[in-house]
Amino acid sequence: MKKQLIELRVNGRPRELAVEASKLLLETLRQDLQLTGSKRGCDDSSCGACTVLIDGVPMLSCTLLAASCEGQEITTVEGVSEHGALAAIQKAYGDWGGAQCGFCTPGFMMTVKHLLATTANPSEAEIREALSSNLCRCTGYSQMYQAIKAAIEAEQKGMDSLSQQVAK
Repeated sequence: MKKQLIELRVNGRPRELAVEASKLLLETLRQDLQLTGSKRGCDDSSCGACTVLIDGVPMLSCTLLAASCEGQEITTVEGVSEHGALAAIQKAYGDWGGAQCGFCTPGFMMTVKHLLATTANPSEAEIREALSSNLCRCTGYSQMYQAIKAAIEAEQKGMDSLSQQVAK
C-alpha cells in the first residue's frame, strides 16, 4: 500500500513519518514512534484507553487516521510530565492508589489533563462527567476521584501540598 509523508507534532517535538492512508493514529504512536502509553482496550471507541490530546482536546486515537492529524499538536501520556518531573495528576495517582492494573490509566490521565486545563476548580459532578468517556474494568473509581481532587488542590497550592495530603 502506498505511503504518504506527514508531519506531526508529538509531545512538543516535530515528527515526519511515512504512513499508509489507512493507518490509525494509535498504531502510528505505538508502532512507529514507540509511544506505547496509549492502549487499545476495545475496538469500538468505548473505553477511552487510547485517549490523547489533539490540540488540547481529548480524542480517541483508535478512531483517528494518522494522516488526518497532520500539522496538529498531539500529546500522549508520555508528554504529560513537566520538565522531567511527574505532573500533579501522575503523582496523585501513585500516592492515592488511583491505578489498579494501570491499563486504563493513560486514557484517564489525558482526560484529567484536559479537565484541569479547562476548568479551574471542577466540582465532583464535572469530574464524573469528564471521566464518563473512560472505563476502568477494575472499578477503581473511588481512588481515582480522590487522586484527581488531590491533584487539583496540589495544582492550586503547589506540589508540596500533595505529599502533605497523603501523609494525613
